[in-house]
Amino acid sequence: MKYRSFAILFVFVISVFQTACGILDSTVSGVSDIVGLTDTATVIAKTAQIRTSYAVVAADLLEVKRGEKLDVLDSTEFEKVLWYRVRAHDEEGTEGWIEAQHVITNDVLDRSKKVAEGFGDLPPQASGKLRAASNLRLSPDMSPENVLFKLANGSTFEIMDWNFVPKQDVADVDDSKSGEGKKPRQSKNEEIEAAKEKGEPEKLDEKYDIWYLIRLDPSVSPAPAGWLFGRQVELQVPSDIVFFQHNNRKFVTWQRLDTEIASKSVTSDRTSTPGNWVILSRTNVAKAIDGVEPDFDGILVLAFDKYDQSFYTVWRSSGDVWGELPLRVDGSGDNKTFTLRLRHSEGRIDEKRFVVFRDKSRLKMTPPEDIAQYLSPRGR
Repeated sequence: MKYRSFAILFVFVISVFQTACGILDSTVSGVSDIVGLTDTATVIAKTAQIRTSYAVVAADLLEVKRGEKLDVLDSTEFEKVLWYRVRAHDEEGTEGWIEAQHVITNDVLDRSKKVAEGFGDLPPQASGKLRAASNLRLSPDMSPENVLFKLANGSTFEIMDWNFVPKQDVADVDDSKSGEGKKPRQSKNEEIEAAKEKGEPEKLDEKYDIWYLIRLDPSVSPAPAGWLFGRQVELQVPSDIVFFQHNNRKFVTWQRLDTEIASKSVTSDRTSTPGNWVILSRTNVAKAIDGVEPDFDGILVLAFDKYDQSFYTVWRSSGDVWGELPLRVDGSGDNKTFTLRLRHSEGRIDEKRFVVFRDKSRLKMTPPEDIAQYLSPRGR
């Protein structure tokens, strides 16, 4: 009888223990889902501190560096600033709080990588630098949901493409946090309307804002790509050709013709030696066709004479063109070709091939035979 009572009690205890374990596992799993125990983040700041709390008087626990991985345990907003509770991958498994602007979560990082996947084998079209800290975004608009993170003032990057977007009355610097609105800038509508009354052509920079699709080097950010609002983007035109740029015609794309290294094709390195270039330019006159503006309206090929230590013009478009990106350069040595998408006088868009070659000591170029069909009088 005692044996039967003990057996029944033993079975009861085991049953309760298993039920409790099941409840505990379910509870822990639920908590994990709520606070994101399975999520990770990557440090995007050059250095940042994990702190004991998100209070102003909190102590620093551990310094982390760009590229390091952290486990995300929880999140909270304190005085309108988002913080993550994280666990570091150091020997002690340090846990604490880090300001969200210093890290990028896996989900956001994956979305940035998908943008970069769209580049394929596309070469960079230009290089740029930020004049003020600005939001890197998933799309070329001010939607509060598409902010990836804030890119620091002075950050450099490659420009892969750009979009002209109708002008908005917004602040010149896109630096608000995700979910925040923008303070409007002073409208120039009165000036624009006055210019229309005088019969002046619409100016590109008054009609549109420009958004740049950029690619970032891993040394600058683990997130490889995104869109930047263009008002604080400064194009880094190489120093050896910047003097050929005029106020009424700005360089928008350039690639070297005397290098085989793709990363050096749009270099703005002040120490680089002068070389040969194909340059695409744009006037500040709006000239949309069917609602679409050209990416460029001028073509210039420059070469550097090493003996005379001076540049000379190999070829220049004698009239305005209507062109779309990208600019692609192929070939090796002094024998290069570059291809452009140009609008024919009949309205279609064609890909045209230009051949660059060396004849004795001079660089020369053969344009497409029908290039005249893609040119219009200057100043249209």
